[in-house]
Order: sequence, then structure tokens, then C-alpha cells
Amino acid sequence: MDGVRLRSFCEGDIPDLLASWDEQQMRWWSAGPSDEAGAREWYERRNDWSDGLHASWAVTDDTDRLLGSVSVHEIVREHASAQVGYWVSPWARCRGVATAAVRLAVSHAFSELGLFRVMLYHAVENPASCAVARKLGFKLEGTLRQSYRYGDGQFHDEHLHAVLADEWTTSQRAGSRYARDRHAPT
Repeated sequence: MDGVRLRSFCEGDIPDLLASWDEQQMRWWSAGPSDEAGAREWYERRNDWSDGLHASWAVTDDTDRLLGSVSVHEIVREHASAQVGYWVSPWARCRGVATAAVRLAVSHAFSELGLFRVMLYHAVENPASCAVARKLGFKLEGTLRQSYRYGDGQFHDEHLHAVLADEWTTSQRAGSRYARDRHAPT
């Protein structure tokens, strides 16, 4: 998708954060804020990178409307590895937003954070996430049985995909634009 941008979260994102988690499908897969105070706390945690264990961005379009979120998290410096996670707001699905955002975040993980391996986990029942992983060259490494309790409170089987730094090609990094701020990947 052309025009995907990564930036810090801001106060203006609160209405779209709340609207995103007003949808049952969003609540099914992940926990999110349910009121303004919760939304503010949610985005402030993601904007605070001081622990060195995550890097998170708001995903927006050319109008600066919130389309979702992407994070490089569970960073383990000793092993130069991390996970990538994301979600897309209901109004932005089926437009390539997740693929573009994950491409930018993973490029940042390899080029700026110096990581060697990035993993992507998703519930087996979520074929759209499987498609994102495959489109970006992540290799399916296996199925983890009942490995994660999602927003519905149930444990689900997950697919584990991963990509190594030497597999991440220049052609995968090309294509999307983003706005620069203190948290934008370079």
C-alpha cells in the first residue's frame, strides 16, 4: 500500500484506538483500551522505548489517520532476536497496510537495531496474518500447540514464522513511505 507511514502515537489517535477495539474481531485477538484514559495509557507505553525491549509505531496513511500499529517487541539483545506484532483497524483491512507496516518495522529491526532474527507468531485461525508473513519472506517453522491465550481468553495454536537478516533483501525494503519523527525507522 502506498502512503503507509510510521510515527509515534498521539492524543489525536484516541478516537481511532477506541473505534478499533470497539470491533469484536479486534477484541478476539488482542486486548486493548476501552476508554480514553486506557487509550492514553496504552499509547504512552508504546511511545516509551526506554526499556530497550520494544519499538512501537502508529501506522497511518497520507491523511495521518490511524490505520493500526506495528511493534518490534520481546527484543533479546544477547540473541539478537525479536518478535514483530501488528494489528490493523477495521476500516483499513485488505489494503496491504499490515504488509507495508511490517516491512518497515522489520527493516528497522535489522538495519537500526542490529538484530539477526525476527519472528512472527499468529493464531492458526488467522489466515490473513499467515499471508502477511509469507508475502514478506518469513519461513513457516512450525505450529505451537495451544501456546498463547488471545483476547477471547482461550489458548490457541499458533504458527511460528521467522526471517533472518541475510534473507531480508533490498527488494523487500522498497516501496513504502513514512513520515519521520523521533520514533520513525530510518
